[in-house]
Amino acid sequence: MTTRTTVIAAKPSSRLHLPSVWTAGAVLIALPIAVPIIAILLTFVSPSTEVWQHLRESVLLEYIGNTVGLLLMVAVLATLFGVSTAWLVATREFPGRRWLSWLLLVPIAAPAYVVAYAYADLLSFTGPLQSLLREWGLAASALPSVRSLPGAAFVLSATLYPYIYLFAFNAFSQQAQPLAEAARTLGAGSGRAFFRVALPHARPAIAGGMALALMESAADFGVVDFFGVPTLTNGIFRTWYAQGEHQAAMQLAGWLFLVVAVLVVFEQIARRGSYANPVSRNYAAPRRRHRGVRGLVCLLVCLLPFVLGFGLPAVVLCWHAVTVGDPLMGPRFIGFITNSITVAAIASAAAAVCAVWLAYAVRHHQGAGSRLLTISVRLATLGYAVPGMVLAVGLIAPLTGVDKWLAEHVNPLLGLPAGLLLTGSAAALIFVYLARFLTVAYNSCEGGMARIHSHYDAAARSLGAKPLRILTAIHLPIMTPTILTALLLVFVDVVKELPATLILRPFNFETLATRTYRLASDERIAEASSAALLIVAVGLIPALLIAWQNFSAASRSR
Repeated sequence: MTTRTTVIAAKPSSRLHLPSVWTAGAVLIALPIAVPIIAILLTFVSPSTEVWQHLRESVLLEYIGNTVGLLLMVAVLATLFGVSTAWLVATREFPGRRWLSWLLLVPIAAPAYVVAYAYADLLSFTGPLQSLLREWGLAASALPSVRSLPGAAFVLSATLYPYIYLFAFNAFSQQAQPLAEAARTLGAGSGRAFFRVALPHARPAIAGGMALALMESAADFGVVDFFGVPTLTNGIFRTWYAQGEHQAAMQLAGWLFLVVAVLVVFEQIARRGSYANPVSRNYAAPRRRHRGVRGLVCLLVCLLPFVLGFGLPAVVLCWHAVTVGDPLMGPRFIGFITNSITVAAIASAAAAVCAVWLAYAVRHHQGAGSRLLTISVRLATLGYAVPGMVLAVGLIAPLTGVDKWLAEHVNPLLGLPAGLLLTGSAAALIFVYLARFLTVAYNSCEGGMARIHSHYDAAARSLGAKPLRILTAIHLPIMTPTILTALLLVFVDVVKELPATLILRPFNFETLATRTYRLASDERIAEASSAALLIVAVGLIPALLIAWQNFSAASRSR
């Protein structure tokens, strides 16, 4: 009897070591992110080449110094833009506040490299601004060039401050404002209540938004390349294409990965202490009403970031698109749109499917303690923190190896001609897009699935439904709006992605992003305006969606 009991007890324990189909699927999904990261990390232990030794002795410190300097400038300027506007919109009532609460998010729709092209044309020596100043006798010599490290920091700050603005607005409106209001009732002035109560309370949220802005800045290639700022991303691209030294480029990518890893750690540390007891009140804190001069000052302070990050560049691009435009406007230009839509649609659909699988796998194994599943999900959602250029550089070698193996072993058996199946087609782009933007889709799907009560699952299981049946019959119909949002967000991110597309695109494969880059890099900014405006127009969709989700609810609560 004892032996029989031991045998029966041993069966479940042996099964626990076998991953379920959901866990196995999560492991497979995590591979596109794990492979390039592992390939990049292996470069730290690989033998140094002569080119790498030359780069390390000559320009590596300059690349790292410019990258760190760029991040510091963006941190200061973007925080200034984001925090000041968020505090005014969340706590003050002034003319135009309702519209500005939405408009302040719009600059995130414009890729930073598109804004850089517009400012380079607007502020050049022969541009309209300096020409007008010389005509008026206000500028005897040329103004400081925007094509510099501070200029790149300005452009990135003007387009990335909405991250900080959104995080800070939620923190100020939900928690910090009522606490600051209580401090004022105890005799504290507005300034003291802000710096001693509201700002420290919102610090974790502000730091989280800043970390996202800095990760995007570290991954930027279009701005620093066009402005001629030698950063790590610029160095990777030059080493890869100009010198053809892939190993040295991968080692530079490893240093960029370390910079981004530091930012990820910074974000995790900054989020400590972000939990607080909710303020007990059944109505929203009233905003202080400002009219006259004070209201005008609040309006101008909030209007300035929008004008700098979206208004002026949009006017410049619209003018060029109407007066000049792309010379290939017509069938060939439609080809650029078709390529962009095709790869974006495939990547967004794949990301949505993988995100739903991961989200349900976590829900299905909740409380089971599957360490393999936890590691796989965390690894699969790491890609958004890794620059697209790093993923592209790290993925090219493994994909090339797979292509060679297929050409030697599989293609002859199938009677197919030897060729580059992955790296010679858009498949490599899809891999990188999936690795880069899966996190965006997962966060949306995971949040949508969390709002479905577990009683639905328990009732379905009591009726004999299997996990796949529960997912398809219950969760997917309820999550349809969430999945569509995830599809939309990934679609727009793919359309805007530049560095990974430049590295991995097949021969003669142009998208709107690469078309804009090619024309602008040849100083044909007026001709690049058509493709740039289409990218901005596509990016407006998620920006307005995010604004509606956040500010419509805030308006209803008041």
